[in-house]
Amino acid sequence: MTLDMRPEQKAAALVVAVGAEAAAEILQYLTEEEVEAIAVEVAKIGRLHPEVVEALMEEVAQQLAAERLLATGGIDYAKELLTAWESHRGQEIIERLLADLSVSPFSFVRSIEPDALIHILKDEHPQTVALILAYQTPGYAAEVIRGFTPSMQAEVAFRMATMGKTSPEVIRRVEEALQERLGSVSSAEVTVRGGVEDLAAVLNNTDRTTERAILERLAAVDPELAERVRALMFVFEDIASLDDRSIQQVLKHVDTKDLAYAMKGVSNEVREAVLRNMSQRASESLLEEIELLGAVRRSDVEAAQSRIVAVVRRLEEEGEIIIARGGETELVE
Repeated sequence: MTLDMRPEQKAAALVVAVGAEAAAEILQYLTEEEVEAIAVEVAKIGRLHPEVVEALMEEVAQQLAAERLLATGGIDYAKELLTAWESHRGQEIIERLLADLSVSPFSFVRSIEPDALIHILKDEHPQTVALILAYQTPGYAAEVIRGFTPSMQAEVAFRMATMGKTSPEVIRRVEEALQERLGSVSSAEVTVRGGVEDLAAVLNNTDRTTERAILERLAAVDPELAERVRALMFVFEDIASLDDRSIQQVLKHVDTKDLAYAMKGVSNEVREAVLRNMSQRASESLLEEIELLGAVRRSDVEAAQSRIVAVVRRLEEEGEIIIARGGETELVE
C-alpha cells in the first residue's frame, strides 16, 4: 500500500499510532515549530485505518534500515543492498531517503576516535587538515586540534578562517586519499564550509590554553582576522552562561547606560541572569532606565553589547572571571 500523505501527516499518524507515552519521547527531539505542525495534523487526523498504520510502520522500518546502511557502508552500498532486499522498492526507498538527506563531505571521519585522527593528520598539510575539520562538529574538531603542536594549530586555524569555496574535485580527491589511509569507503555530497564562523565555533569548544595560543599566532599573521574570530567567540547573550560571581564582576566594570541599552530585547534568560546579580535597588533602577529609553536603534544596542563583551574578554584575560570552555575541568569550591 502506497501512502498518499504529506510528511507532516505521516509524522502525525505515527505519533497517533505509537501512543502518547512513546510519542512524548519522539517529540522531545523536535523543534517547537515541528511539534506545532504535527499537533495541527494530529488534531485533524481522526481515526486511522489499520492498513494505513501497517503501511506507515513498514515505511518507517524501511527508512531506518536505509539510514543504517548509509551510516555503515556508504550510499552506493546502501543502494546495492536495498535493491537486492526489496527489488525496485529498494531503489525507491534510497532515492526518497537521499532527497531528504544531505550527506556531508568527510562524514566517515566522525566514526574515528579523535586521538586516531590526530595521529593520521599530524603530518598532513594544514590546508588539508583545515578542510577536513571544517566539515566536523565544533566539539569534535576542537578535540582534534588540541592534539596538534602550537604551530600546527595556528596554521590550521588560519586556513579554516580564510577558507573560501572548495571545488568538488578537490574535496573528492582529499576524501579518497583519506579513505585509502583509513581503509574505509564513503561517498559524499559537496557543500561549502570553513570560514571565521567555523573557526570561532571550534575555539569555543577547545580549552583556554589552545585557544590563546591559536589566537596569538593568528593575530601575528592577520590581526584583523584574529579580531573577527574573537568577536564571534563570546556574544552578549553568553553572559547567561557565566557563574554568578563572574556576572557580578562584569557588572562592576560596565557603564550603567551601556547596560540599559544592551538589555533591550534580550532573552528572559539573560535578563534574569543580570538582574539576580544586582541589588534590588540597582535592578529597579536599571529596569526604570530601560523603560525610559523607549525604542532604540539596533545599532546602538549592538554597540553597547560589544562594549560589555569587551569588558568580559578583558576580565577573563586578567583572570578575574572564568568562561567555561570545552575540554576544561569544571571548578568546584
